Amino acid sequence: MKNTALSHIHESLGAKMVPFAGYNMPVQYEGVNAEHETVRNGVGVFDVSHMGEFLLTGENALALIQKVTSNDASVLEIGRAQYSCLPNNDGGIVDDLIVYRMKEDQYLLVVNASNIDKDWNWISSHNDLGVDMRNLSDDYSLLAIQGPKAVEAMQSLTNVDLAAIKYYHFEVGPFAGIDNVIISATGYTGSGGFEIYCKNSEVEQVWHKVFEAGAAFGIKPIGLAARDTLRLEMGFCLYGNDINDTTSPIEAGLGWITKFTKDFTNSENLKKQKEAGVTRKLIGFELIERGIPRHDYEIVDANGNNIGIVTSGTMAPSLGKGIGMGYVATEFAGVDSEIFIQIRNNKVKAKVVKMPFYKK
Repeated sequence: MKNTALSHIHESLGAKMVPFAGYNMPVQYEGVNAEHETVRNGVGVFDVSHMGEFLLTGENALALIQKVTSNDASVLEIGRAQYSCLPNNDGGIVDDLIVYRMKEDQYLLVVNASNIDKDWNWISSHNDLGVDMRNLSDDYSLLAIQGPKAVEAMQSLTNVDLAAIKYYHFEVGPFAGIDNVIISATGYTGSGGFEIYCKNSEVEQVWHKVFEAGAAFGIKPIGLAARDTLRLEMGFCLYGNDINDTTSPIEAGLGWITKFTKDFTNSENLKKQKEAGVTRKLIGFELIERGIPRHDYEIVDANGNNIGIVTSGTMAPSLGKGIGMGYVATEFAGVDSEIFIQIRNNKVKAKVVKMPFYKK
């Protein structure tokens, strides 16, 4: 089990630690609901240093990214980031990721922790273009400082105008006494804030200064459990739950990051799928009756016939009701369609809703 550079700090703060993607990670500190509310209403800090970072450099770096990702990275200017995915050859998804354009011929790819080796091998297998690839995953740490008070709480730590960093933009500059820190606004919570990328040797200093600067704003450390409830309220996909090697980006509602203005892995088949239509779709639903939906629960129709499966589910702290995502047969995917979640021996009534579930 790997530790992040901050694992000892989480343990000293009394965090409940669990194995996650091969890392010893804090799942919660004071409790999921309290941590969730801290991020929705104030400011909280996640250690997400388990995420992977690949640096691609060279005149063909963009060409390689265009070949392996579904979105069109050619539109990225320096200082911009883009959500994308790596399609496989079978209609599924190797991983979802964020592409940052760092310099003219340099890009940073941020991938899921559980897929670091898999993604590295996949991209490398397509690198017949002489692109210099560096796996920085073990050298870099990542903090997500999230919540409506994040900008105000952190502005004293940098001369970069944090309020001016738009969503899916980033700046490289000084932060918490460290130079050349990546400050990005690509948050996964829907409550604003930004991410800090720095070296492992620097992150402890950054962590302490972040908490000193945020003390007056009620800043708290937040675990991965609240990260999950926050992202689910926004309808953001989690790899391994809502998307995987067998789900296509079209089925998953990710057509908006699947651009057929270029050729990429399996693009021809995905284009045919988009034109022909899919037989199942990823939907958001909320329970009308009491209950908590969970990953892998069956979704059934009024007669109890299986029509799909829950991929993510929780009792939404901000909404006070059970919500979830799942794949259903297309005829049940329309907004306001009545569906039922099989929770043990009970058929619990639910309806399909438009995501995000949480609206500010």
